[in-house]
Amino acid sequence: MTTPYTPKLIEGPLPLDVISRESAREKSIGHGHPAALHRWWARRPLSAVRAVLWSSLIDDPSARPDLFPTDEDQARERRRLFSILEDLVVWENSNDPDVLNKAQKELSLSLSLSSVKILDPFCGGGAIPLEASRLGLSAVGGDLNPVAVLISKAVVEIPFLYKGLNPINPETRKSSLKTWSGAQGLAEDVRYYGELICKKAWERIGHLYPKVQLSQEQGGTEATVIAWFWARTVQSPDPSWNGHVPLIRSGILREKRGKPIIWVEPQVDIESQLVSYRLREGDYRKYSTIGRNGGSCIATGSTFKLEYIREQGKKGGLSKALIGIVAEGHKERIYVDPIDIPDIPEANWIPEGKFEGKSTNVPSYGMESFADIFTERQLVALTTFSDLLKDVKKIIEEDATDAGLINDGVRLRESGSGKMAYVDAIITYLSFAIDKCADYWSTLGNWQNHRESLGPVFARQVIPMTWDFVESNPFSNSSGNWLGLLGSICKSISNLPVGEQGVILQRDAKSIASEIERPIICTDPPYYNNIYYADLSDYFYVWLRHNLSEIWPDECSTLMTPKRDEIVANTYRAGSKESAHHHFENNMFKVMKQIAQFQNPDFPATIFYAFKQQANQEGEKISVGWESFLQALVDAGLMVTATLPISTEKPGGSRSRKAMLASSVVIVCRSRPSNAPMATRGGFVAKLREELPDYIRLLQEQYQKDNIASVDMAQSAIGPGMRVFSQYSKVIAANGSVMPVRDALVLINEVLGELLSEKGAELDATSRFALTWYEEYGYELGPYGKADILARAKVTSVDSVVKSGIAESRDGQVRLLRREELEKGWEPKEDKRRNDWKAVQHLIRMLEHSETKAAGLIWQLGGVADRALQLTYLLYAVCEEKDWSEEAVVYNGLVTVWPELVRLSDTPAARQQELKN
Repeated sequence: MTTPYTPKLIEGPLPLDVISRESAREKSIGHGHPAALHRWWARRPLSAVRAVLWSSLIDDPSARPDLFPTDEDQARERRRLFSILEDLVVWENSNDPDVLNKAQKELSLSLSLSSVKILDPFCGGGAIPLEASRLGLSAVGGDLNPVAVLISKAVVEIPFLYKGLNPINPETRKSSLKTWSGAQGLAEDVRYYGELICKKAWERIGHLYPKVQLSQEQGGTEATVIAWFWARTVQSPDPSWNGHVPLIRSGILREKRGKPIIWVEPQVDIESQLVSYRLREGDYRKYSTIGRNGGSCIATGSTFKLEYIREQGKKGGLSKALIGIVAEGHKERIYVDPIDIPDIPEANWIPEGKFEGKSTNVPSYGMESFADIFTERQLVALTTFSDLLKDVKKIIEEDATDAGLINDGVRLRESGSGKMAYVDAIITYLSFAIDKCADYWSTLGNWQNHRESLGPVFARQVIPMTWDFVESNPFSNSSGNWLGLLGSICKSISNLPVGEQGVILQRDAKSIASEIERPIICTDPPYYNNIYYADLSDYFYVWLRHNLSEIWPDECSTLMTPKRDEIVANTYRAGSKESAHHHFENNMFKVMKQIAQFQNPDFPATIFYAFKQQANQEGEKISVGWESFLQALVDAGLMVTATLPISTEKPGGSRSRKAMLASSVVIVCRSRPSNAPMATRGGFVAKLREELPDYIRLLQEQYQKDNIASVDMAQSAIGPGMRVFSQYSKVIAANGSVMPVRDALVLINEVLGELLSEKGAELDATSRFALTWYEEYGYELGPYGKADILARAKVTSVDSVVKSGIAESRDGQVRLLRREELEKGWEPKEDKRRNDWKAVQHLIRMLEHSETKAAGLIWQLGGVADRALQLTYLLYAVCEEKDWSEEAVVYNGLVTVWPELVRLSDTPAARQQELKN
């Protein structure tokens, strides 16, 4: 297909293996990552964003035939560009001036940096404008959600205003360090005044967190408490027990490798009808008083359903009982029996607002407001730290004056850089620390007994109900403490780039593109109904509004976050599934229409999206959210030029590889020409069959080179398939109607299946028989007559297949042998009847032992190995179609690890492997 535009690097093959690897590795980066500033959901890895932005602006070598006239010249130039890109995506190079300068120099050859404006209409946590700033590009981010807006401002706008500024706090001004680069000075002031808040908070409420006296066996001294363990309790429904009973999942407080289990043992006193708690080490007596379906009375054994607990909760009948304590020891955690805690005063303020939507189930247990999910002591702590923001603000103002900052009266919300604006900036980051505390200081947090540390509320993208929970000590030196959470924010600030200031606006995504002149769109829109951002972010907004309404009055002007115009398919809010679907599709169309109308035509728009194809009742492989998104894109006048799967999952061993989609698909698209032709259904299918084979060949070559799993093949093929479909103004179906994206996706999958089946012709006859038989019968018995007919069609015989050692024939029936039934110690060079099927199955068996063994077999297979890989793709496609998930995982795992096996096969260790299995 000829292109009327200058193709960019992203519209051809990219080194996806490196991008995916670095994106996945980034998930394990904790300290210093911008994500540590504040919780946001479904963030895109910065490595992937950086790669997408840069490659979407760089000319592909094919666009310069004067400089690169031959395919070899173009390939050589791509390799040079890829080497720059591969350095650029490494986390440790994020702020390396040499790497960034090289990348920016390359950009300047393709465009004028000063004329480029990157726009992200759904900026969320700010990753896209942040990475644009890192690359020296001007960026605008927009979001309707005030929490997202404030996070993005803290990531993109504020650090630039104070780059190179020396700290103003008196302690650091006396230090010997004279120069502060980037936002290091700002980070240092946030640290100093955050520590000052902690000191003042200890003076006010430190007595509410007393130390615990250890037994003589534990050292006999006092120890600082890390956390108090609580269990929710409910009135027993058994009339013979007049009191509350605990709701405990397992009672295990420590289950760490190499250490004995520590657990809570409830002790029932029948006479007093009370339950007390003691901690035990080892000899764990397994029990649980609460599960998915209901609970049981620890005293009488009577059971009750969750509905009973819900009814009690709504009546105010849920309480809590202290069941254990963990304290700081010299070398390890020390676990102590529960003791009395001090009387807790009432908090002078409680968060306003109630939970909304279906992102949490806690209201069904009577906890309808945000204030209900905190203990009395947690509320006192959070409100105390909040109150101290005002006290410390006055001190910061005085120190700013002493440090010589200009008092120009311009606030931070007006992009000021003087005294008042700087004070606003520090308070903004300190309020983020309070939000981080709210994520940990809640009755919805959990104790991770395998790590002996406190977990946050938002371990997932929901607000979950918890039965036994943990109350942490803000003043300890362990997980969930104020200084630790503050420190993570300071490290993030000091690492933020200050290359070019971005602008963050609170705007509806449906209108912001019209406000920017010739923007280059890069965005990460909501994923249909995966995450209800507004409902979740209310959890933090109630605190932000309380702490920052004076500094950010516009962003904090609403009682709760805006929800009506949020572009998600929210059935709860829309009233029905159909209305939610219409809301998403209609509003996403408006966003895509803006992109098609205002996107800079010299560059492609890039859109991150994640989806999983699912079979409907007719067996068609579709996804409602994905289908709706693509329909909106096509209807708006955009055409797809590429789709790139980028995996962001942490790498694991070969046994742990899952049959899952890449975490993100990057859709590369441009505005469709106004004179684009129409096509009939037949013309569309013919064009698919004409163009898809070359694309599939390129994809498979890339997959063999890159570490990308076969599970993504159908997903990646959607790119070239939708490229064909979306080049037409419309495709007319056989009945005269306009073909919807749903039907196009079905046809793309059908043609893909045909192409993959045709590839099976390259297999040997025995393997072609086995593949077709497997698709029909799996490993079950089938009639000999059908096997005979099939074998003849494949130019072989049942007898030959059986003698090859992959099947058995008895009693008029035929069955493929399972992997574990195949000949052990198979030596392909010694097997006169070796075939591709046998090679695949033995490779999987070897992989179960080690990658080195599997690599040794690849070395022995020689040229057969390439056909074995092709057969593995085909077998995965069969398993996916049949929903044979366990088998699909196996074949997907082999493809995923294939590049590493090929690399290892050229090592002496692999060549010396004895293939005993």
